[in-house]
Amino acid sequence: MPVGSDTFATRRHLPHLQRPGKTYFVTFATDKRALLEPRARDIALECCVHNHERAYWLFCAVIMPDHVHMILRPYDQWTLPRVLRRVKGVSSRLINLSRHQRGPVWQAESFDRVLRSSEDARKKADYTCQNPVRAGLVSDAEDYPWKWRLWLEGK
Repeated sequence: MPVGSDTFATRRHLPHLQRPGKTYFVTFATDKRALLEPRARDIALECCVHNHERAYWLFCAVIMPDHVHMILRPYDQWTLPRVLRRVKGVSSRLINLSRHQRGPVWQAESFDRVLRSSEDARKKADYTCQNPVRAGLVSDAEDYPWKWRLWLEGK
């Protein structure tokens, strides 16, 4: 239902607020919280980065063992659900090909939050990139291979 320039969409069980020109923090998890092997994490990261400057402006992406974090701003002609269908759909297909398997890789639902105008996307991205450290996967975020940051790996 439209409310001013905001649009509310309900996908599955969670409501999703969509606002043109806004930056989103997005998290989506693997089906049944299955762990992604390193090659699958490589593929997921490549799919997230591939659409940077095509469908959205990507601030960062972090591929954790069983979920993905992204901070992005969809371009005007792209809705957030369309962006996520593309990233999850293509990565799922490629991961399944690499595994010689079929079936879902990602949960259908995702969590997203519009960053407030007072929030700095770079600061939120820095915090997000520290997730592997907080999870005990590495002692220094620079050592974690499945991350991409606009200000370092980007153009």
